[in-house]
Amino acid sequence: MRRSFSRAVLTIGIIVFTLAVAIAVGVYVLLSKADPILVDAEGCVVKTPKGELDLDIEQARIAATIAAVGERRRLPEQAVVIAYATAIQESKMYNVSYGDRDSLGVFQQRPSQGWGKKKQIMDPVYSANRFFAALVKVKNYQKLPIAEAAQAVQRSAAGYAYGPHENNARILAAAFTGRVPHAVHCTFPVKETPSAARAEEAQRDLTRALGAVSVSSTRRGWLIATWSVAHAQQYGLRRVAFNGITWSAEGWKNGGKAGSTRVELS
Repeated sequence: MRRSFSRAVLTIGIIVFTLAVAIAVGVYVLLSKADPILVDAEGCVVKTPKGELDLDIEQARIAATIAAVGERRRLPEQAVVIAYATAIQESKMYNVSYGDRDSLGVFQQRPSQGWGKKKQIMDPVYSANRFFAALVKVKNYQKLPIAEAAQAVQRSAAGYAYGPHENNARILAAAFTGRVPHAVHCTFPVKETPSAARAEEAQRDLTRALGAVSVSSTRRGWLIATWSVAHAQQYGLRRVAFNGITWSAEGWKNGGKAGSTRVELS
């Protein structure tokens, strides 16, 4: 009796295990066949050899804008790193309409201190330009510790607080300046019948930050492609392609007709 009972229990266990495996495989197959464009998640992932970061889409847009403004001003990557460390500390890379006293925007610039009018400061392109204009006046800013360079611009009561953000700032700078290619992937919910892509509008807005939307180098091309991915939700873009690699909701994949002289949006 005991032997028969043991065999029965073993048989039942094998059947349950087999059914569990079959169900798991079935679910995986169904998910893999599902339309990858119809995702519920919303956000961006930044991956570089130095590390990985998760961003909200607004944070990614602002990071892309700061990098584009830095590129237009022909500034070194270190300038962008300093800007990111500052923005992370001041606003967590959000364009906030409040702050200490009359501080506003990504860099918490104060109208009363001559940074501009409220409406101007709430424009990330304007505020990034003002930050960089002040940074380049700091003597030897590229050689200074991040906290010192940022504090020379911000004159904060807690200037030491910028330094701890250096590592994350370097990860962001490597990705959004285009030095590390296809390093940013964004996902967001898309309706079954999405609105038409507004590629021309996207390029007009990119021009405000970057200047001429021309691909004069591979790195610049990846900066443009990364900016486009970060702004894909805003402009209804479903694909961004450059240098033989295409972004969609599935991520970056080899393939596509886009060459190395132009970023294709659709």
